[in-house]
Amino acid sequence: MEPIISPPPDPTPYPLDHIVELASARGAGAAPALVLRDITLSHDALGERVDWLAGWLKRTVPESGARIASWAAKGELTCLLPLAAARAGLVHVPINPLLKRAQVAHILADSGAKMLIATASRIKTLDPGDTADGCFVIEEQAAMEAALEGRTTQGPSRADPDTLAAILYTSGSTGKPKGVMLSHANLWLGAVSVAHYLRLAPDDVTLAVLPLAFDYGQNQLLSTWYAGGSVVPLDFLFPRDVVKACARHGVTTLAAVPPLWVQLAETEWPQQSSATLRRLTNSGGALTRDLVTDLRSMFAKADLYPMYGLTEAFRSTYLDPSLVDDHPTSMGTAIPFAEILVLDDAGQIAGPGEEGELVHCGPLVAQGYWQDEARTAERFRPAPPQSRYGGMAVFSGDRVKRDNDGLLYFVGRRDAMIKSAGNRISPQEIEEAATATGLVAEAVAIGVPDARLGHAVHLVVRGTGDKAEDRRLVQELRKRLPNFMQPQQVHWRGTLPLNPNGKIDRTTLHRELLTESGR
Repeated sequence: MEPIISPPPDPTPYPLDHIVELASARGAGAAPALVLRDITLSHDALGERVDWLAGWLKRTVPESGARIASWAAKGELTCLLPLAAARAGLVHVPINPLLKRAQVAHILADSGAKMLIATASRIKTLDPGDTADGCFVIEEQAAMEAALEGRTTQGPSRADPDTLAAILYTSGSTGKPKGVMLSHANLWLGAVSVAHYLRLAPDDVTLAVLPLAFDYGQNQLLSTWYAGGSVVPLDFLFPRDVVKACARHGVTTLAAVPPLWVQLAETEWPQQSSATLRRLTNSGGALTRDLVTDLRSMFAKADLYPMYGLTEAFRSTYLDPSLVDDHPTSMGTAIPFAEILVLDDAGQIAGPGEEGELVHCGPLVAQGYWQDEARTAERFRPAPPQSRYGGMAVFSGDRVKRDNDGLLYFVGRRDAMIKSAGNRISPQEIEEAATATGLVAEAVAIGVPDARLGHAVHLVVRGTGDKAEDRRLVQELRKRLPNFMQPQQVHWRGTLPLNPNGKIDRTTLHRELLTESGR
């Protein structure tokens, strides 16, 4: 079936929940909207259940604009909530199911969540003071049952598209996770943009392997449904689970981050698993030349879309598949609705081959950080005068270059953020967890280049470092941090180097670790 999204996409934003009505019209007679282990929903049934869930949410949390959090693996409720919360006039706060109690408690407190929907096992890990006063806590299954029993008709939202629809928490280079505020318009136009440049169609089947708490992961749902296609959510343990699911469901669209692509490239793909794939998409880190070569060889009939994005502006660039073979390391050009400027240190447009900061302008720019004016002012600033959109812009802190053909290339990150296995990790979160154990006096988390992860987390600590203490520290960190934040190696030091300002010299430590690893 030919894609129904024809350029140029409609730039008019709508309330986010209107996607279900559009999906019902476009997906009529095509693939189902949502395929779960125990239930398959048509597009009409999807819209009906979104409406029922929205009705229950509105009855339970009547305050317009209240935040409701979800902390669960992929399932019917977590897939429906982004649209149901928007329809109920509420703000959805999805929490990564890999996070543990400390991170979750911060998100609940910072967002002021009025409701937490989570699995029973996760609820049991919380302490009484981890939820704000008046926060209604309910198990995932109980919430869905209540919505289906009540079957209250809510009807499509009439929200102003600029109204806040979601807060996605992402780690910063310092401090605890910060909440990126996304409007109905941000999410709607993100879905339109991706459906357009990926040329999604009603007969497309997307295997949703990415966490739904990430903008990249959530857009798997929204862009596919906008096009009238089908989504198959999958929480997998092994790469072969992905391969089997592709064969079982006739998957056409597979999105992943570089470490997963490395694993998938090392896995055997029977012909029935790869035959239906039309497109592969990558974000969360750059693909290497070798990996691009492997993927193009293994999936010769599928288009490969390298992409670059940041939660503060959803996504900025993509590389057209026709250019991948000749420009395998390029970030490409701006996606629809995005304007990408490269500014030199003087604030002027950088010339071809000149390094500068990537600045994202246009309607995909988020509304700032929730209740954090200081950090909002650092990243969100008035668009440069060269911008045709104007308004607010996101100054990414990432250094890029643009070649003579207008293609962008990533140079490096300005801040100390660690990007491992597609996750943005705050070094300070790891450091605070280490010092909180009482086993070390000081701690510094550093990302060391790693072929599989992009960057591996290394932790440098000040202490005695005997074997018993090392084991205790590792055990404590496993209790306090999610798996993707666990240090691959702990380095014990008697003293840590200081810079002229008396602060720990991270640059020297980073250089030492590179030397020790032979880089």
